[in-house]
Amino acid sequence: MSHASQPSPSVRPGTATAGAEADIRPLMSAFPSGVSVITTIAAGSEPRGMTCSSLASVALSPPTIVLCLRTESPTVQAVLESGHVAVNLLHENARPVSDLFASGAADRFERTEWRLPLGAGGPHLTEAAHAIADGVVTQAVEFGDHTAVFVRISRVSQHDGAEPLLYGKRRYARWTDATAVPGPPAAAPPPPAAPLPALPAPLVAPAGSKGAARVRP
Repeated sequence: MSHASQPSPSVRPGTATAGAEADIRPLMSAFPSGVSVITTIAAGSEPRGMTCSSLASVALSPPTIVLCLRTESPTVQAVLESGHVAVNLLHENARPVSDLFASGAADRFERTEWRLPLGAGGPHLTEAAHAIADGVVTQAVEFGDHTAVFVRISRVSQHDGAEPLLYGKRRYARWTDATAVPGPPAAAPPPPAAPLPALPAPLVAPAGSKGAARVRP
């Protein structure tokens, strides 16, 4: 016996065709994240840096993160050559810095305040970051047009009071604004169920009496 197929959940069709690669950019843009600037020091003591939102934790012990960076970027080549990197997580007022380091401008470090503390993996964007991590590259895996760079973190510094810059659907958002909107009210607990009425106890004839026991209806 044949069975009628069940309708599938409503999904907006994509643009991929048979044999064509799917475009995952709409998918990833719908996954909001923080914004960082990855920095390092290239040969000749030249600072390098690029904006990055593809960052994730890998392990707590050893403390490791992964950065997914465009392989052709000069910053990636400098990171792999030096073996050291700094991850600057931008605060919510640092959108101009994010745009600057995403633009490829040659003078980006001349237009941004930065420092290179002793033992730093790369320039620290002290005025633009709410948290900065220094680390050592432990592994790099090139896949397609990007390279996954695994970094073992050696130290982390945070600026108390600064909140993160967010990015998703090709737009920026401030953490303060995003968290200021109250969430939906909590659902009220269901009312307690009414107790069932008590039933009268049956009356049974005493033991030893003649006839069948009678039960009062």
